[in-house]
Amino acid sequence: MEARALGRTGLSVSALGFGCGNVGGLMVRGTPAEQERAVARAMDLGINYFDTAPSYGDGQSETNLGRVLKTLSARVYVGTKFRIAPAELSNASVAIEKSLDESLARLRRDQVDLLQLHNPIRSARDASGVATGDVLEAIVPALQRLRQAGKIRFYGITALGDTFAIHGVLGAGAVHTAQVALNLLNPSAGRSVPAGFPVQDFHDIIGMARQRGTGTIVIRVFAAGALSGSMERHPTAVPTVDPIASGPDYQADVRRASAFGALVKDGLVGSVVEAALRFALTIDGVSTVLLGYSSQEHLETAAEAVNRGPLPQAALDRLETIWQELSKSR
Repeated sequence: MEARALGRTGLSVSALGFGCGNVGGLMVRGTPAEQERAVARAMDLGINYFDTAPSYGDGQSETNLGRVLKTLSARVYVGTKFRIAPAELSNASVAIEKSLDESLARLRRDQVDLLQLHNPIRSARDASGVATGDVLEAIVPALQRLRQAGKIRFYGITALGDTFAIHGVLGAGAVHTAQVALNLLNPSAGRSVPAGFPVQDFHDIIGMARQRGTGTIVIRVFAAGALSGSMERHPTAVPTVDPIASGPDYQADVRRASAFGALVKDGLVGSVVEAALRFALTIDGVSTVLLGYSSQEHLETAAEAVNRGPLPQAALDRLETIWQELSKSR
């Protein structure tokens, strides 16, 4: 599998990553045997970045990932996350280190390769989100101290929240990585969108990250499954899911996803799922595409698509037409 630079970190990560979240659910609700087989197969395929968080299954994902990696004596890159409450910002170092220590215990590790802020970034602090100033003045210094202590190698953000607040953090070049929502339903994190396009406009935050040497980790590449074109959820997947920066609800996303069937009809790709993965790989600056799995079959399908490489120009041209049509049908 292709390996790509993770920004300025010096790490080389697989173009396809292994997401251990709640949406796909394999590392939360799968059996131990299923989890071990999938992780072993992922490594066989060349996947070397595994991403988790304390909130995935209330720590279950980290616990399961730690167990499996230890059983397999795996040498891979591991990223996890933390959330911080507004009241904790006055002593951010203590709060973040406490969360990290709990994660390290579950993961059975002394260090993680990447620690990421999981709060949305807002223009003004609120109950769940932190402000740009909070990130730059309190959170980043705390992460720098953890790096100096050897508990983390690099640190980053989840680039969700208010567009220009996110730009403020990335523009400062203060973090090593950013997890960015990018998919066919909302490509704005990596390119311009037509006027009237019915989604949050991220104004090419991947381009800004690239300019600052920040590695981009793509999330929600399937819009939580909506780009499969089906309302049916896999038994291991989370039963219901809220869209991020796409439609008003999952049903609306599934309905809009049908437009991309034109790529298949025109013989440009084998499936919309394939198109979604390969589209993300066309964006300059994308380091890895993080996908959550419900089964090993999903893993195999994704790896096969990624190994075909970025979309051909004919498919990209057809996408331009589809996006224009979607901007008129809001």
